[in-house]
Amino acid sequence: MRISQDKINKLAHVVADTLAETDECEFREDRNTIRQESRKALERLFAEELKIDQAARLKVQSHKRNIPEGSQEWDILYRKYYQEEVKKLGL
Repeated sequence: MRISQDKINKLAHVVADTLAETDECEFREDRNTIRQESRKALERLFAEELKIDQAARLKVQSHKRNIPEGSQEWDILYRKYYQEEVKKLGL
């Protein structure tokens, strides 16, 4: 799933605000730096998720017979291959 930059920025603001409100968390940098680093981490996470999704879809499509997306069989295979890709990356 592709997520917009606006939504990633909003999530980064929420992360920075939530950390600022947490008693166990103390910032060594200003809040804007924390927000920017949160945004970078979220972008990396979503990019990695996209790669996993694409790899799982390619594996489903590589079957000899056509398996229509949205069918129960497609969903089962997609979940299986998605989990395999996650395990490969050690996540």
